[in-house]
Amino acid sequence: MIEKQVAQALLDVKAVMLSPTEPYTWASGLKSPIYCDNRLTMSYPDVRNMIAKAFAQKIKELCPEVDYIVGTATAGIPQACWVANELNLPMAYVRPEPKAHGRSQQIEGFIPEGSKVILIEDLISTGGSSIKAVQALNNANIEVMAVFAVFTYELEKALINFKQSGTALVCLSNYSALIEVAKETNVINVAELALLESWRESPETFGI
Repeated sequence: MIEKQVAQALLDVKAVMLSPTEPYTWASGLKSPIYCDNRLTMSYPDVRNMIAKAFAQKIKELCPEVDYIVGTATAGIPQACWVANELNLPMAYVRPEPKAHGRSQQIEGFIPEGSKVILIEDLISTGGSSIKAVQALNNANIEVMAVFAVFTYELEKALINFKQSGTALVCLSNYSALIEVAKETNVINVAELALLESWRESPETFGI
């Protein structure tokens, strides 16, 4: 099961950290028992190769007619590079905003109008930055077939944002799979499991 395989790998390299009793504070101010930094997978060839192959397999199954692999700056760029290499496809990336100098480009790399692309993200929290990148590509007459991500927190806000934008989302792993793996490998105890599950039910009130 790829969801649990990826979750285990992220735990092994500490790309995902769990701290139910001393929650992290995200930039948004939200208290969370989990912190995810998938940039760490860059430093572990076995993990990054496994993730790239899993992405490539899902893309072949779900979007075989894709023309380009596109990463989101910055964390999605290396993931997109490895996936594009696996599929032998051209690659580009999208900035959060157009450059303030030069040609003021937001999309880096050449993508012809009418191309079908997959957008690669490392992590989905609320989905806001992903949707913004999708809109930038759509504005350039480029079709985003789906957003593919390494991991999702499974927040309801993300589900709503993707549904409203009409964008398909495919994630290799998720919060539910992570909790299962953490429980099976004794990374967490019963009390910590309850805290992790309570965050999923009501992230806005967690730690308050």
